[in-house]
Parts: sequence; structure tokens; C-alpha cells
Amino acid sequence: MYGYETASSLVTPGMFWILFFVSIGITLVAQLLVKSRYNKYKQVANHAGMTGAEVARRILDNNGLQNIDIYRIEKELGDNYNPTKKSVNLSPEIFEGSSVASLAVAAHECGHAIQDKEGYSFMRLRMKMIPLLNAASTLSYISIFVGLLASYTMMLEIGIIVQFVTLLFELVTLPVEFDASSRALKQLREFNLFTNDEVGGATSMLKACALTYVGALLTTLVQLLRLILILQNNRSRRR
Repeated sequence: MYGYETASSLVTPGMFWILFFVSIGITLVAQLLVKSRYNKYKQVANHAGMTGAEVARRILDNNGLQNIDIYRIEKELGDNYNPTKKSVNLSPEIFEGSSVASLAVAAHECGHAIQDKEGYSFMRLRMKMIPLLNAASTLSYISIFVGLLASYTMMLEIGIIVQFVTLLFELVTLPVEFDASSRALKQLREFNLFTNDEVGGATSMLKACALTYVGALLTTLVQLLRLILILQNNRSRRR
């Protein structure tokens, strides 16, 4: 892994491995927690007996979003709201399922649609940042070739820029996801689609999903810190 050999007092071998395992650990724990909570609550049927697609349609229609289409997609846990195509896209288990997990995920994606309709500020900012994030991703590939042709220091500097842009994007994503979950639970309560116990299960699962975004943010932060420390060390050795 690049950067390890250049690290000395600022980034010791021990510190490098601690940062590395912390970043990996955060991601794995978040993913395992999501799968555990999802697998638990996909076995619990909701008392309303409605499918995720039916609940999504009801929430959208009751919020004046009849123009939003609902599609079934062939990707497990790939559920999303597409603000460009104005569509809620649900995986087979969510689209056809009538579990607490199915309704919670479907309602969460509808929460994003409601955010879009109301012009939720963080969602607007997130959408505006997508071209910048795409440019940063392209820059990360270019940095490899630049590093070979120019200098290792320049490659590190480009890497830091890319990680910083990613960090900002993930920071803006957090309130978007938490707010969508809050809106989802509110809708499920208002339409009496969940009992109190079902709301508790949905809340637990949606919090676990939100942790994946927290994990991604912390992982990027750790990586950014590591690159900055290595760059500082690299420059100090050249003085």
C-alpha cells in the first residue's frame, strides 16, 4: 500500500496499521449490523399486510407526488430514489415484501422524494456536489499516472484533494439520510401502517442503515488524515 515506506516519525508502522484496521473495522461493523437488523425484520410481517410498493405508492400519493413512478429493480439492497428520473426504485424483497423491513426501506426512499419536492437544502447541496465528486473520482485515476510522470508528492496532494471532496460529500449525505428516515417513520405512524412495536423495529433497522454512512465518513476521514501525515513527513525529509 503506497505511502507506507515513506512514513517515519509522523506515521510510524504501528500508527499506519492502527489507522488501516480502524477504517476497515468501522466499515465491516456497519455492514454486518445492517445485514443483521435487515435479516431480523424482514422475517417480521407488518400488521397492515401491505407490500413495500403499495406503501410507497400510498405515501407518495398522500404527499402530492403522483408523478413519481415506482420501479422494481433486480439488485438486493439497491433501493434508491432517483431525483433526475423522479422514480423510487425498489429491490424485489422490498417491492413485493410485506415485512417491517420492506415497509421501512420503501418509506425511507419516499422520504427522499418528499425532500426533493420540498427543496430540502442538504439534498439540493448533495445533488450539486455530484459533478464535483465525479470529477474527483476521475482525478484519482489521473493521479496514478501523474505520480509516475511527475513526483510522488504531487500524487499525494491530488489524493488529498480527492479524499477531501469525498469527505465533504459524505458529510452532506449524513443529514439527508437521517432526515429521510425521520420522514419515513413519521409517514408510517400518520397512516397507521405500523404498530408501536413495528415502529421500534423499523427505527432500529433504519439507524443501522444510517451507520453505514457514518462508517464511510469516518473511513474517509482516517484515510485523509493518513495522507496528510505522510505528505508532511515526505516534505520534512526533503528539507
